[in-house]
Amino acid sequence: MSQINLTRRQFFKVAGSGVGVTSMTAMGLAQAIDPVFAKPYKLEKTVETRSTCPYCSVSCGVLMYSRKDSNGKMKLIHVEGDPDNPVNKGTLCPKGAGILEMVESPNRLQFPEVREPGSKEWKRISWDEALNRIAKHMKADRDKNFVAKNAEGVTVNRWNTFGMLVSSASNNEAGYLSHKVLRSLGVVALDTQARI
Repeated sequence: MSQINLTRRQFFKVAGSGVGVTSMTAMGLAQAIDPVFAKPYKLEKTVETRSTCPYCSVSCGVLMYSRKDSNGKMKLIHVEGDPDNPVNKGTLCPKGAGILEMVESPNRLQFPEVREPGSKEWKRISWDEALNRIAKHMKADRDKNFVAKNAEGVTVNRWNTFGMLVSSASNNEAGYLSHKVLRSLGVVALDTQARI
């Protein structure tokens, strides 16, 4: 095995050159020179959107990348944790890592549907019709089952036959308003999907 004899000055020149090349590569300056870097990046020409994971109340930050498909419609192609989010610092749990599969699932329900009593088929309805139907059912149930006073005559204002599952990924203000509106109606069973 042959020995390489370097003077101290030659050693510093070689080491300095190595540090310089490594630094240039880290800064991206090698892309124009090295054909390995000439390939397009996976997320090149995508639109980055910051969002919050919809699954629980931890509120992990996610980065969602989308680009136009062959039909010109924006399509989500990649989801990852947001490294700038102070909650998760770029990490995601298994549910959060599966957001892309949830969004792109062919079984995902995207429009309101109703199955009339006695029917075996679901039919698509408009959002206005869905919200009006929900409001009518809520009013009818509350009128029938609202408890103003208990057996001892104490005012309780309870609506025990209705429950609401609200979003745990909402901000504080939306959560506060949801809570106040539902409690003012007498709703007792109120929870978020974070506990399910």
